[in-house]
Parts: sequence; C-alpha cells; structure tokens
Amino acid sequence: MQRLAMDLRMLSREISLYLEHQVRVGFFGSGVGLSLILGFSVAYACYYLSSIAKKPQLVTGGESFSRFLQDHCPVVTETYYPTVWCWESRGQTLLRPFITSKPLVQYRNELIKTADGGQISLDWFDNDRSKCYMDASTRPTILLLPGLTGTSKESYILHMIHLSEELGYRCVVFNNRGVAGENLLTPRTYCCSNTEDLETVIQHVHSLYPSAPFLAAGVSMGGMLLLNYLGKIGPKTPLKAAATFSVGWNTFACSESLEKPLNWLLFNYYLTTCLQSSVNKHRHMFVKQIDMDHVMKAKSIREFDKRFTSVMFGYRTIDDYYTDASPNRRLKSVGIPVLCLNSVDDVFSPSHAIPIETAKQNPNVALVLTSYGGHIGFLEGLWPRQSTYMDRVFKQFVQAMVEHGHEL
Repeated sequence: MQRLAMDLRMLSREISLYLEHQVRVGFFGSGVGLSLILGFSVAYACYYLSSIAKKPQLVTGGESFSRFLQDHCPVVTETYYPTVWCWESRGQTLLRPFITSKPLVQYRNELIKTADGGQISLDWFDNDRSKCYMDASTRPTILLLPGLTGTSKESYILHMIHLSEELGYRCVVFNNRGVAGENLLTPRTYCCSNTEDLETVIQHVHSLYPSAPFLAAGVSMGGMLLLNYLGKIGPKTPLKAAATFSVGWNTFACSESLEKPLNWLLFNYYLTTCLQSSVNKHRHMFVKQIDMDHVMKAKSIREFDKRFTSVMFGYRTIDDYYTDASPNRRLKSVGIPVLCLNSVDDVFSPSHAIPIETAKQNPNVALVLTSYGGHIGFLEGLWPRQSTYMDRVFKQFVQAMVEHGHEL
C-alpha cells in the first residue's frame, strides 16, 4: 500500500507540473479542466484500488507449504500493485523487454558433451566474491532455464542473477542447443517434452558441487521443461526446490490462445520467425530428415511444431507432441517443493488451463496466481526499470528454501 501511495503521489505531482507549465489559459485556466483531470484521477485511483490491485491466489497442496510461504516468502500473500499506467496483459508482456534494465553480468562459458555427440552451452556466474558463502563447494547454486528462444542474455535472467548475487549464490544458465551461438554438432535441437539435455545438465552441475544446495528456476518454456523433468523423475533429483514463471500448462490451450487474431499479430508470428531463424542457422544439419523449405513457410508456432519439432523428436502427430509437452499431466508426480507463478490474464497460458485441482492434490506444489501481469511481465511501480513482482517472488523463494527449507 505504501508503494502504491508513493506512485500515486508521483503521478499527481507530474500532472500538477504539466498543468502549471503547459496549461495556463482558456478552458483549463478557468479551473474547470483542472477539476475534470483531478476528478478523473481520483476515479481512476478508486477503480485501480478496487479492481486491479489484488492479492494473488495462493493454491497449495498442503498446509505446511502454505505456512512456510507465509512465514518466509510473504510476497506471495501481499497485494500486487501492477504499474498504474500499464496493467493490461499484452501491454505488460510487450513492455517488459524494453523498459526493464539489463544488469551487467560477466559469464564463464562451458560447453559440455551429450551422449548423442552433441554439446550444450552453459553460462556460469560463479560469484566468487560472495561474502556469505566464501567456500565455493557449499555456495548455493541456482540453475536458470530461459524461455522458448531465450538465452542467458535475457533481461529476466540477468535480473535473477543480480538478485542471486546479492544473496551470495552462484548461477548457471542452461542454454538450449543451438541458440547461444555455439555450433550444432548433431541434427537435434530442443523441445519442452524431451528432458534428456536437462537431466545431463543437472547431473553435471551436481557432480561439480555435490555439497552445495541446488535449486532451479524456469521461465515460460524453460519452466515447462523443468516441470516435465520433475514430473518424470519425482523425488529422485538432486534439486532441493524449484520455481517456475509464466508456464504454459496445456500446450493445446496455449496454441489456441496465441492463434487468436490479435495475439497472432502481436506474439505468435514474431516468435515463429525467431524459431525459424534459429533453426535456419543450422539448416545443413536438418535437410536429410526435414523439409526445411516447408518449415520456413510456417506462419504460427503450431505450424512450426508440426513441420519441425514433432518430426525432429519422432512424434507421430502434432497432437502427440503437444500432449507429451503439457506439464499439467505430470504435476501430480512432482516430488520436491515447487512454486509456480502465473498471471491469469497471460495470453500465452489461459487461466482455464491452469491445473488448480491437480495442485491441490500435491503437497509439494504451490501455485501463485495474480490477476494481472501478462507473460513474464509482472511490472510494478510508476517506472518499472529495476524490479518486478516476479523478481521479488524469485528472490524470496530461493532464499527461503536455502535458509529454511529444512522446515518442510
């Protein structure tokens, strides 16, 4: 509430300055215009406070996890105040990459080999200057998984690393095959249903620091991949806990939502071209098994997946792939504490597909559902350059699990 009051005071001051310096005569000078503007501002503030600013819905499968979050991750029970001038889903989604800062991060790159002869690019932030965890062998490690076409350079990844640095933790970013500038050594890319590469990365990182607390956080497709891994492996993972953000729970529902005309224009077609550009860089690796000319004519993610992804990973049909890729099917089998933040207005992940009833049946799962926030948006504050609600959830949750996870 204090944050919102500060934002509204700043907004009021900006309006007053504008009126003072720009509007001096005529209609506004009479005081009528000023009264109208102030009246509108008050009405908007009332609407915002009553209909936009709301506490998230917290859905847990067990009372102990709920109490744990209330005690050690209180942000999930506090009112979320979206940016007062940009709270609509599409606006939040489109604005975040441009308005949020990109903290400077110096990576150490590592290429690891896979069983099929391929390679995976890992970007490490070792945080050797950590004052809280000076011993590298026990320094908490956070594995970060970017979205569909994302890499370690994404702003949301950089913010997570910056927050982890403040806590004294080490981070490693899992770049999917062929997207971070490395050569593709085999005719294989990635998808959110195939968890083999993620399993390889997790075992590799754990083998380097077996005594360090090990957590993971996945964003969008990265979160889908992480949940599918956790659902397959159950409690037999070296990960202590995990968090996901803006996950697409049901791939069919996600595709249907993104194929609506406005969503296709704003998001679907652009992401399709990004996927095409990514695979076209390695075109020579796929020509023997995939009709690349047909792939490059795709106009939607569904068409791309039908012509490329499902073929690449041996699915008989696109429906078979989408069924296997949907993490809602495996949520009941997750065996470690997982917090999942979604906005119910996310056009990438429609609210009706969020597995609320399934989450209630697993004591290891907590869903945090905000009314607004879009897809990887969660902007807050009058000028949201530095931090988002998603960032605060990430920081509080990983710190809670590292320092108090033994309570669960």
